[in-house]
Amino acid sequence: MQTKQRITILGSTGSIGQSTLDVLARHPDRFSVFALTASTQVDLMLAQCAQFKPEVAVMVQEDAARALADKIKAEGLKTQVRWGAAALDDVACADPVDAVMAAIVGAAGLSPCLAAARAGKKLLLANKEALVVGGEVFLAAVREGAAVLLPIDSEHSAIFQSLPEDPATWSRRVEKIILTASGGPFRGRDPATLKEVTPEQACAHPNWVMGRKISVDSATMMNKALEVIEARYLFGLEPDQLEVVIHPQSVIHSMVQYKDHSVVAQLGTPDMRVPIAYGLSWPERMVSGAAALDFHALAAMTFESMDDHGHPERFPGLRLAWATLKGAPGSCAVLNAANEIAVEAFLNRQIRFDQIHQVNEATLSAVSAVRPQNLADLLDMDRRSREAAKQRVLALG
Repeated sequence: MQTKQRITILGSTGSIGQSTLDVLARHPDRFSVFALTASTQVDLMLAQCAQFKPEVAVMVQEDAARALADKIKAEGLKTQVRWGAAALDDVACADPVDAVMAAIVGAAGLSPCLAAARAGKKLLLANKEALVVGGEVFLAAVREGAAVLLPIDSEHSAIFQSLPEDPATWSRRVEKIILTASGGPFRGRDPATLKEVTPEQACAHPNWVMGRKISVDSATMMNKALEVIEARYLFGLEPDQLEVVIHPQSVIHSMVQYKDHSVVAQLGTPDMRVPIAYGLSWPERMVSGAAALDFHALAAMTFESMDDHGHPERFPGLRLAWATLKGAPGSCAVLNAANEIAVEAFLNRQIRFDQIHQVNEATLSAVSAVRPQNLADLLDMDRRSREAAKQRVLALG
């Protein structure tokens, strides 16, 4: 009889977390939920606990945890409620856990990712900041714990599926990785009008249903910049072996070009349940719930260079990926922290859309990056970068 895999979902109330639970619900014979975690969405967490009956539910905020505990008791559920950063680490590395879905947005997800890696878990990485911020520190934890690291971002999952099975052959067989980008909601917009963009417009992605922060990142192309950095660490290639091409239809999720100039691509409908199901079932495959790709219904697949139609002016943040990868160690962590502050300020209407890039550039200039040795170093650099970014936001406001 097949033993069920026990899953912890870090960030279960977000879009990735909800999609993961949708996939798990289709395979009750293969998976059970050990723990769910969230920040503040008490009612949604309660509904998830009622359906999936985890042993533990963790809320980041204490008041949210107390409210959830009262509701859990009233419903007669047996889920234990905990709160705080230490509890996130605990459910990520707990002995009963087989796999961890890391879907907490931002640097807050770094510590539990490190805990899961050191504990040797199957780590399904949807939190790109673990690699963007953690870099070599995170990879060292993966090696230390002999963890299995599987990318969940649609682009990185596509690359992983398009690479040879043996990582030892990648460097001699692969010429470059090509990440596709939809171009977001402002691909064809006059760059001179971007200062007029509202948070609502920036969050209206044409292809994907995502959270507000990642939707804004897609609109600025900072999401793609972070994905370039993540790909560098995931696949061990040099920065110059990473390329971005605009593909508005989001059918090809990414490609690998080999030394003989053949290209292997992964195609599918723009539905995050596909890479989630692949990560959960790897090295097998299972039903995801996503619709099959209908080639007869496809109008056309088009591609544009980032240099076409004024894109460098429209998406200035993308080039920061290569700049930070080639810059001082720790620069990627500075960029990530600055961008989190800048996006939050934009969503709160403190700065304009076109000023997000200004905050990021100013912070990179203001903060001296140093090679981090451990989590404390990463968090210190993250703190200093956020302070510098906040000062820039105040100056712009």
